[in-house]
Amino acid sequence: MATSYDNVRPEVRADEARTLPARFYTDPELFRRELRAIHHDMWLHAGRAEQLEGPGSYFLVRFAGVNLIVVRDDEGGTGAFHNTCRHRGTLLCKEENGRFPGSIQCSYHAWTYGLDGRLRSAPLMEKVVGFREEEHSLGKAATAVWDGHVFVNLSPKPLPFSEHLAGLDRKFAPWGMGELRRVERRVYPLKANWKLVVQNYSECIHCPIAHPQLNRQSHYMSGDNEPPRPTYLGGRMDLREGVKTLSVDGQTSREPLPGLSAEDRRRVYYYALLPNLLLNLHPDYMLTFQIWPIAVDRTEVVCEWH
Repeated sequence: MATSYDNVRPEVRADEARTLPARFYTDPELFRRELRAIHHDMWLHAGRAEQLEGPGSYFLVRFAGVNLIVVRDDEGGTGAFHNTCRHRGTLLCKEENGRFPGSIQCSYHAWTYGLDGRLRSAPLMEKVVGFREEEHSLGKAATAVWDGHVFVNLSPKPLPFSEHLAGLDRKFAPWGMGELRRVERRVYPLKANWKLVVQNYSECIHCPIAHPQLNRQSHYMSGDNEPPRPTYLGGRMDLREGVKTLSVDGQTSREPLPGLSAEDRRRVYYYALLPNLLLNLHPDYMLTFQIWPIAVDRTEVVCEWH
């Protein structure tokens, strides 16, 4: 017998359930203000620790005028630095990813930095009275690693990362995300404001019409939502009877992830860790979406299966 679902969502007043005025999705100046207030202040999902296999390995984070090098240092730690030489502002690294040979050297005047961002060598600057190498390290961004996910923060005084997660580290520990490895990556551009992507992700009322296959495998009114938090939005949906996972036919030869309870083997969790990570946790895999604002009407989405 098919399971039926009632609408048990709490009531809201019509005057409290309106979207933002249209200009918040179209005004370039409001977009610039958003970037300063949100993306230059909150923790941003940058990538995965598996992308940094050893000392010197790196990848770039680029969006809306921001360009960072995320690198594994000599001690095995993770650092992030602005991709700009402190001498004349030359771009240090052009390749999306790779490995530095023990140091980062500018291709213009050969200023050389350690993997910790500190200036090691500045040719001919010994003739500049008062010049001190220790005062010319690369511009630094804060970093944090959570269960295989790498985050960066551009704020000079970032919120403690544990407060940003607000308990999600404990909630999602059974998935063992740090042990998962990427098997597929796709990047696609959207002609839309970044907030529309997050808003679309955070409701499934559109699913029977826009995603009928998904709705056949997981009823759009199943599961439950958490109350909105300052740093995340999220909830879960339940798999229909006979469905093992969200795949083309709802079946799989993979076993569920070993740390999951019997209940979580029948659920899919959808969480938007604001402002730029959409995290889908399935019984047997993880799907992530990075949301990178490029312009007020353009967004890049990086989709990865693990």
